[in-house]
Amino acid sequence: MGSAPVDDEGVVTRARTVVEGGRVQGYFLGSYAARKLGMVTTGNAGGSHNLIVTPFGGDFEALLQRMGRGLLVTELLGQGVNAVTGDYSRGAAGFWVENGKIQYPVHEITIAGNLRDMYTRIVAVGSDIQWRGSRVCGSILVDGMTVAGA
Repeated sequence: MGSAPVDDEGVVTRARTVVEGGRVQGYFLGSYAARKLGMVTTGNAGGSHNLIVTPFGGDFEALLQRMGRGLLVTELLGQGVNAVTGDYSRGAAGFWVENGKIQYPVHEITIAGNLRDMYTRIVAVGSDIQWRGSRVCGSILVDGMTVAGA
């Protein structure tokens, strides 16, 4: 769906692995960002093409069971990402989970963490695939975020 022979700058696109075995193998770089970093463009000016996150860890129910107790986020509100430090803080709504089962809805809460920590604490990606244009991903289970609110 997002296939294109070239990116927004006319650079040839190609299939590649971005993360493998939990390690970053490459970035999404247009010419400007690549020059700034002393690297080479990856053919991603304008964004990713057909980004597919491979599920691991089971279906949605398995992720809830693995979580045990925590927050199932269904909606994020506002802006709250510092691109320099990676600090992340967003308003959220969703459902509280106990013993791997959804218990009740919650709203007007805040979730917080740091992007680096969040990425390294991805425990599972569910097989409950959602297609958002050319991006494909299931539910993501992240361990150890801060939850605050009523």
